[in-house]
Amino acid sequence: MRFKDYIASVSRSRGSRIILALDLSMLPRDAGFNSLKERAVKILSLVSPYICAVKVNMQLLLPLGLYGGVSDIVDLAHKLGIPAIMDCKLSDVGHTNIWAAKHYFEAGFDAIIVNPLVGWSEGVEPIFDVAKDYGGRGVILLTYMSHKASPESYELPVYVEGGLKPLYMVFAERALKWGADGVVVGGTYPERIREVRKLLGDNIPIYTPGVGFQGGDVKNCLNAGSEYFIVGRSIFEAKEPEVAAKRFRDMSWI
Repeated sequence: MRFKDYIASVSRSRGSRIILALDLSMLPRDAGFNSLKERAVKILSLVSPYICAVKVNMQLLLPLGLYGGVSDIVDLAHKLGIPAIMDCKLSDVGHTNIWAAKHYFEAGFDAIIVNPLVGWSEGVEPIFDVAKDYGGRGVILLTYMSHKASPESYELPVYVEGGLKPLYMVFAERALKWGADGVVVGGTYPERIREVRKLLGDNIPIYTPGVGFQGGDVKNCLNAGSEYFIVGRSIFEAKEPEVAAKRFRDMSWI
């Protein structure tokens, strides 16, 4: 089953559009790596009934390592019935991308987030090939981020096919052309979500970070066309993460 269909199936069965961003941060001088992993496992276990996927970033990958560290968290996610996404924003040359993608998929990840800036030939194309070789794993394209400086880059005018377009729309068009499993558009810019949704139609789901802690509003983004909501600190920093996860699930499922 292709990843796009896999996560949609989990989302429907759980009545949830929420993806937990398990971006826990801890330095060695603050606490041991074991306690970081234990905390990640505990939070994921608590909130799993209310989410449709979990996303892992460098906050866990760097201290825990891929195999025997993060891969154990991915295994737990699968035992809990949810897919795992690696937020690596992969953006290197082709041969490096091949090996990175293979390692992430070997560790069990169901999808990876990729930066389309490197282009297709000898850039992103090998990642799509590897994803297909691993049984339809997902490739999600970074299109517009959620932080304050996003417009400085993603709204840069780019000369394409005889005219100027903002970079984020070029990336959205690439998602259609390349057959991506999703695009990331920040929840702090609902007007951009609306523009990208209009271009994509119902073909590609929009993954939206930045709701909650960064100020994005679930209802506004849902109305603009977001399919999934990536929520981190507003859940795992809550006194009762499972209560926060349920609240976001209820807000996002109409």
